[in-house]
Amino acid sequence: VKAPPTFKSDQNISQKAKVLRSGLWSPPSFGCFKVIVCSLQNGVEDTHRIPPSPVVHVRGLCDAVVEADLVEALEKFGNICYVMMMPFKRQALVEFDSVESAERCVTCGAHEVVYIADQQAFFNFSTSQRITRPTNADDPTSRNKVLLLSIQNPLYPITTDVLYTVCNPVGNVLRIVIFKRNGIQAMSVEDAQKAKLALNGADIYSGCCTLKIEYARPNRLNVVRNDNTSWDYTKPFLLHRDRGKGRQRQAILGEHPSNGYGPHCPLLPLPANSRYRRSHEPSQEMISYPPLLPKAFSSTPSSSSILGSSSVAMVSGLHPTKMNCNRIFNLFCLYGNVEKVKFMKSVPGTALVEMGDEYAVDRAVTHLNSIKVFGKKLNVCVSKQQAVIPSQVFELADGSCSYQDFSLTRNNRFSSTHSNRNIIQPPAAVLHFYNAPPTLSQHQLLKLCSEHSVPPFTKFKVFDAKPSLKTLSGLLEFDSKTEAVEALTVLNHYQIRIPSSSNPFTLKLCFSTSSHL
Repeated sequence: VKAPPTFKSDQNISQKAKVLRSGLWSPPSFGCFKVIVCSLQNGVEDTHRIPPSPVVHVRGLCDAVVEADLVEALEKFGNICYVMMMPFKRQALVEFDSVESAERCVTCGAHEVVYIADQQAFFNFSTSQRITRPTNADDPTSRNKVLLLSIQNPLYPITTDVLYTVCNPVGNVLRIVIFKRNGIQAMSVEDAQKAKLALNGADIYSGCCTLKIEYARPNRLNVVRNDNTSWDYTKPFLLHRDRGKGRQRQAILGEHPSNGYGPHCPLLPLPANSRYRRSHEPSQEMISYPPLLPKAFSSTPSSSSILGSSSVAMVSGLHPTKMNCNRIFNLFCLYGNVEKVKFMKSVPGTALVEMGDEYAVDRAVTHLNSIKVFGKKLNVCVSKQQAVIPSQVFELADGSCSYQDFSLTRNNRFSSTHSNRNIIQPPAAVLHFYNAPPTLSQHQLLKLCSEHSVPPFTKFKVFDAKPSLKTLSGLLEFDSKTEAVEALTVLNHYQIRIPSSSNPFTLKLCFSTSSHL
């Protein structure tokens, strides 16, 4: 008789059973050993058995599945009370109204193939007897028309225009409020149950910006203004800006924001014949997989003008070694707030500049197109993209980064209380300097130009300053407009330190209204 294998006292029972089942050692035909084996096998089964529960754990879902797909496939087993999507795990929890319904689902899935969105799914009882709701509002019985949308993996900007375009084809949206808490979350109103079914678990953009939708506590949203973060579609008088100024509007309707030159990407995994669309509207006019630009939008003249605008400028003809993100900011900030700058790796000498609004882009195109900087002629035009995304970041020739976010810098001049003092002026041979140290001299400025290899100015004028002022301002005249542009591009926002001050002075430059000194 072979000696039975020895086990450590702390070795769990499933490991012991695995050895016995492996065939490496088989017990002889003695009743006592057979009893031991049976006990071990029964012990393993009892250990892994999950008691029946109204909640079913669903695995093996495809990436494009939404809550409506689960309800459609599983409602034949019984009434479904609640669904919790886990899109990044390709799993979900489905709560039935009874244990019997859940048992029918699990039993059927064990004996035959159950498809959800054309892919086989697998089922087991959950260890929970009830799905914990994030809020105290339950599903259909609460009659709450306010939805809480949590955007998971938000790689791209989410605005009211984006959410309206996503949700309105499913049900009329009355109000949207976006707020930040551990990511981006938003709430929209009306046709809540239908919207939750159709959109819960969907991607706004392919592979990211995944929607997780729950019912919210409040039953109404308060909107004080219409902008990128809040909108009341029942009160157009709250409008503080042209609706077409939403920077990401075209991105959600047309091109994927990560690549304005690439192929169109799917917007939502919602088939054109979905029963969750509003029946009075033709499905081909709604957002569906292949066409991302709905005919309903493109047919109206007003929407075509909206889609033609953008808050992103494309700049080509940049010097390959002398231009970087900071120098582009120094030049473009004269015509509006600069949010982001990104050089394009696929198109050398070209960069995208995202500005505060479309008007800033128009001003930049008007005043900076065709000017010469470092011997190269700039070409500035409106970009097809609606946002600058930090993709394909690389190192420029001077060692700086190809992408930079300027949205929080204090050097933007159109967001402060003194923004009305900004004078929109085309490039000129005379520069106005201000915020300079009170001790700054003409010699120090000339030395600064020499150290940074920019043309020196020919005339220097200081404005008479009041004794109470702690900074200096004046004018610098150059031989040509091109020389003044190069000096401004390099020295604008240069920090000058003086021994008597702990903080540096940020030298600020702009084009002057004076033609000469």
